[in-house]
Amino acid sequence: MKLMINGGTHELDVQTVLQVVEHFGLTERPVVVEAGGTVLKKEQWADTQVYEGMVIELVQFVGGG
Repeated sequence: MKLMINGGTHELDVQTVLQVVEHFGLTERPVVVEAGGTVLKKEQWADTQVYEGMVIELVQFVGGG
C-alpha cells in the first residue's frame, strides 16, 4: 500500500502504525508518530490501522549541541 511518510511516498506491506515504525527500525528509539492528523501514544501504534494514502509523520529526537 502507498503511504505518505515524512513527505515521501512509500510502498509498504503493512497494516498497522507499529509495522511502519518497525519497518524503519525505530521501535527502540524515542519517536513521536502522527498518523492521519492525530498524534498517537506508543500504546496505540499496534491498534491503529493504516490505509491507502495515509499521511504519517515519524519524528525522532536527536541530541547534540
